Amino acid sequence: MSKGIALSVSASVLFAVMYFYTSLLSPLSGVEIFGWRMLLTVPCMTVFMVVSGEWRRVVEILRRVGSKPALSGALLVSSALLGVQLWLFMWAPLNGHSLDVSLGYFLLPLTMVLTGRIAYGEQLSHLQKVAAFFATLGVLNELYQVGSFSWATLLVAIGYPTYFVLRRRLASDNLGGLWLDMALMLPVAYGFVHSGEQGFAVFDQHPWLSLLIPLLGVISASALVVYIIASRLLPFSLFGLLSYVEPVLLLRVALLLGESIKSGEWLTYIPIWLAVLVLMLEGFKHLMRHRRP
Repeated sequence: MSKGIALSVSASVLFAVMYFYTSLLSPLSGVEIFGWRMLLTVPCMTVFMVVSGEWRRVVEILRRVGSKPALSGALLVSSALLGVQLWLFMWAPLNGHSLDVSLGYFLLPLTMVLTGRIAYGEQLSHLQKVAAFFATLGVLNELYQVGSFSWATLLVAIGYPTYFVLRRRLASDNLGGLWLDMALMLPVAYGFVHSGEQGFAVFDQHPWLSLLIPLLGVISASALVVYIIASRLLPFSLFGLLSYVEPVLLLRVALLLGESIKSGEWLTYIPIWLAVLVLMLEGFKHLMRHRRP
């Protein structure tokens, strides 16, 4: 389990790096950045999977689809669920919905824990219950500050648990399933880039992006691969609680970009940070337990 915890934290760090990295891609819009991200992530993932031997996962899923064509519809739904989340991550900060999405990520671990209890009958450890308590305090304050749930908040808080449950039921909760989800997005991604203000001529107008945009694909592929591996190694509830690491890191990125925490928001972030510290303590305990002779 310690390996899964380390991978989950690493994925959160990579997502935070990517969040900051998008600020370097001006003048691209959020939709264009999403399109480029998809177009470049799939080739990077393909190379990784061929080299690591994970490509067989794709073949296994395609064989199951061949013997049971009805699965293709479910795979399209899985791809759409992931695609909407990845699009929202890039689109929201540039369109006045960053606070709504932030609240969604604060709610996400709690909805993941609830999903784990309902769908899989998972039980929380003592420290996980303490972390969930602190996180709930932070979420309640955030809800008090905002006043209501927006569509963007609900999309994150409900969409991701639905996506992970569907993947497990389809037995596609592996890198092969992730690759197929991403590959099915390519036509939409191409349309976003082609119809964007910059289009494919962006490299002629802004030559430095010929270096920055490909690196976006490498960061994105690395983050997603590590994230999916972590989801397979951890219980659903613990995987959900560890999701709190990401919004804390995204907050740090926001501060680096010049944003500030309002006085009423400290009652949101302090409990969240305490929840993360408790989870780090549990991860350390698991690590020490596995290292004992």
